[in-house]
Amino acid sequence: MAETEKGEKGEKVKGVNVSAGKLAINMQKRLTRAQEKVMQKLGKADETRDTTFDEGVANFNRQMVEGAKLQKDLKAYLLAVKTMHEASKRLQDCLAEMYEPDWFGKEEVDSIAEDTDMLWIDFHQKLVDSAIINLDSYMAQFPDVKTRIAKRDRKLVDFDSARHHMASLQKGKKKDEVKIAKAEEELGRAQKVFEELNVDLQEELPTLWNSRIGIYVTTFQSMAGVTEKFHKEMGKLSHNLNDVMGKLEDQRNVNEAASNHNTESDTIPKSPPKNAVTNGSSDSGELPPGVLYKVKALHDYAATDGDELEMKSGEVVLVLPFDAPDEQDDGWLLGVKESHWLANKNLSARGVFPENFTQRC
Repeated sequence: MAETEKGEKGEKVKGVNVSAGKLAINMQKRLTRAQEKVMQKLGKADETRDTTFDEGVANFNRQMVEGAKLQKDLKAYLLAVKTMHEASKRLQDCLAEMYEPDWFGKEEVDSIAEDTDMLWIDFHQKLVDSAIINLDSYMAQFPDVKTRIAKRDRKLVDFDSARHHMASLQKGKKKDEVKIAKAEEELGRAQKVFEELNVDLQEELPTLWNSRIGIYVTTFQSMAGVTEKFHKEMGKLSHNLNDVMGKLEDQRNVNEAASNHNTESDTIPKSPPKNAVTNGSSDSGELPPGVLYKVKALHDYAATDGDELEMKSGEVVLVLPFDAPDEQDDGWLLGVKESHWLANKNLSARGVFPENFTQRC
């Protein structure tokens, strides 16, 4: 029992001695380095300089600062995208809640809101996958390189200090061969440690500096591609929502017209006067055979192709069905001016025109 306790105490004492020894060695190294730096600053000791390496370190520091700024700004951009997503979702939810069930396109409005939400989620995630992850990996290598540069600088001071110590012993009047041999051994060790770090960094710094071009290209090309696709898909949803709103307006106009017609029918005689002449034109309230409905031009439209119908604001157009439904482009109608029908009683002078330039009448 006594021997065991003695052994444990011995190990503890040994551990304390080892720790104390390492602490003393480290303190001595720091002191020696500090003395060497002071001597160099005072011009009393020469300093090993490598301008090429110094330029590499300057480039590294610049590259690290620029990369950190890009990383910070990119994350701020992602935060803004998330904020825009939240604002868009609240706006779409507001429209869906207000949209009454009997209004035109209720199901489509709900579907557009859901698709818009999913599109924002996908946009944010693809930005993270294509830009943030690569940039984070790129930035993760800087702390290690920075640590090794600092270590290389310390070992360079140790090398210079050992070199100067060796020179001072050799120049002494009374040479101590034992001390000289020991100093030479320490100089060799210091030089080896420094050169190993120096060689690795001399090769690595230029490669790292050139890699910034690749990371910038990859980051912004990926962002541009993802953003372009997002806006293209968002544009389709916006176009669909615009169409639904237009058709809801048409529904409102039809309902108002029907309401007005019912009101007027209560005050207008049911049968026409005896001297009234029925000429079979659109003025009789009936549409010519084959005509779907009438629209009124809200703006002038100048035809840009032979199959298009030129219109002036205020003109009435009779809308016709397409001979082949698959020939109809979205947002375009086929029709003939009512003035032509009244004058010629035929629907031959037909042409296509943009729907959003007109309003049902």
